[in-house]
Amino acid sequence: MAEEICNHILGITQVTPPTELVCEECAKNGSRWVHLRTCQTCGVTLCCDSSPQKHATAHFHASGHPVVISAEPGEKWLWCYADESFASYS
Repeated sequence: MAEEICNHILGITQVTPPTELVCEECAKNGSRWVHLRTCQTCGVTLCCDSSPQKHATAHFHASGHPVVISAEPGEKWLWCYADESFASYS
């Protein structure tokens, strides 16, 4: 049975790509990151939960912005923190 896609992801009509492939917060404090995610509400690009600082998740908790895309080249997926929902896009 296929999982349902949440309304937050269904509400994304146009994907906002990253403007730069850097974690904006890690760049400020000299931290390292593993993978990047771009917020689909405000466009900020931050590091994933495999990164030491987990800035993308912290951004969700602070802002309430639920949906990110992978900012990694070649990856085309969305994740909703609020509903723990995943979807691919083309």
